[in-house]
Amino acid sequence: MVSNDVTAAPCQALLLTAKARVIAPLVVVRRGPEDFLLLTEPGLGEVVRANLLRSRFAAKVEIEPEEHRSVIVFGEGQGIPNGDYGEPAFEVLDDSIEPTLSDEELERLRIEAGSAAWGKEIDDRVLPAEAGLTERAVSFTKGCYPGQEPIARLQHRGKVNRRLRVLQVDSASSGEEITYDGKTVGRVTSAIPGRALAYVRTEVPEDAELDVSGRTARLAG
Repeated sequence: MVSNDVTAAPCQALLLTAKARVIAPLVVVRRGPEDFLLLTEPGLGEVVRANLLRSRFAAKVEIEPEEHRSVIVFGEGQGIPNGDYGEPAFEVLDDSIEPTLSDEELERLRIEAGSAAWGKEIDDRVLPAEAGLTERAVSFTKGCYPGQEPIARLQHRGKVNRRLRVLQVDSASSGEEITYDGKTVGRVTSAIPGRALAYVRTEVPEDAELDVSGRTARLAG
């Protein structure tokens, strides 16, 4: 049902529609021979559960909701590996560790690393390859799953029309259009002072001078 090979857990994975649109991003943790924990974004737990229940056949499988508190710890240590912030980090569940970085500081690290986030860069309009998710959340050797055919076809025989890119720009806001030579070539999805994440057409030259509502922007990553 999920896009990655769970024998490699802990790993990232995606729950997809048949057309490879993202229903929910997941982190799969194996707690025992027949016990898997599927971590997803707040508010998506019931969506994941409902989709899995609809696909349950004769196998004796129990799917139950759980709630956990998650903390990101930077550096080396024990936990679930997390590559969203551009430096070594891991996720710890249900620990008494108190955060030392603000949400704004974490958001800056995420944007500078070019990592997609649910509700910002990832929704049901986005293909995994556009958001850079196939490298971290898709296996091209595992068995069938919903959305596998269009993902494989795009990987081996096609190309995406846009990709998630980091922009260097003084200021921007989510949803703003990006233009080049008078044509709309993308949109901003997340922004902090000096940097933004945006979907940009792949034909835009790497050294292009872009326009975001009258402000100059350049591709930074």
